[in-house]
Amino acid sequence: MAKNEEIVFGIHAINALLESAPERFIEMWLLKGRDDERLLPIINLARKYGIPAQMVQRRVLDDKSEGEQHQGVIARVKPGKVLTENDLDDIINATEKRDIAPFLLILDGVTDPHNLGACLRNADAAGVQAIIVPKDNAAKITATVRKVAVGAAESVPLVQVTNLSRTMKHLQQMGIWIVGTAGETDTCLYDVKLTGPMALVMGAEGKGMRRLTRENCDQLVKLPMGGSVSSLNVSVATGICLFEMVRQRLI
Repeated sequence: MAKNEEIVFGIHAINALLESAPERFIEMWLLKGRDDERLLPIINLARKYGIPAQMVQRRVLDDKSEGEQHQGVIARVKPGKVLTENDLDDIINATEKRDIAPFLLILDGVTDPHNLGACLRNADAAGVQAIIVPKDNAAKITATVRKVAVGAAESVPLVQVTNLSRTMKHLQQMGIWIVGTAGETDTCLYDVKLTGPMALVMGAEGKGMRRLTRENCDQLVKLPMGGSVSSLNVSVATGICLFEMVRQRLI
């Protein structure tokens, strides 16, 4: 595969990309003999947009997806635009024009593509307007991330920034309150006001947030843990925190 091309697989991921950016598709491969109600809309959209589509045996799809669950459909696409800190102000300003308080998620050092995909899915469900990640030492959008995100990779902007601490300071200057999760604090998530312009910071599993990231938070909170396990999977913890924020924003 050429450097300026990507592989996408999974029914939800391909459907979402077909609906948002059909012009990016180069070609598609579909499982031979499968034309059920889940794949038929994809086949019809491929015909509508003139995307070359081949019916192939399962082993061809297995090879192209490198063993990942492809759900009978794989596409070769042109890469989308990579968002950077230069795009962040536009995203926040567009949100404020709609009279909605900025609601952002910052992931510090989350390197597992399955966790990033699950966080994208959580963020989409909670109404988060963008996810911010450091450019280095963080998972990027890949075919696996798109598959796990079930379409959310197309609806939630992923912004890659060169310097996370500097970006956090910039957000604070824009009036956004930054709440980070850390096990060493005594403040419980449920005891803190989480309304208004807000960004939630989640650290990597095990290590948590880096020191500078932690120091740039306005508030640190923790989840109450009642069992023998000391921490949750980052995507699970992210979902809990985001929806506590949603609950408070709805009241």
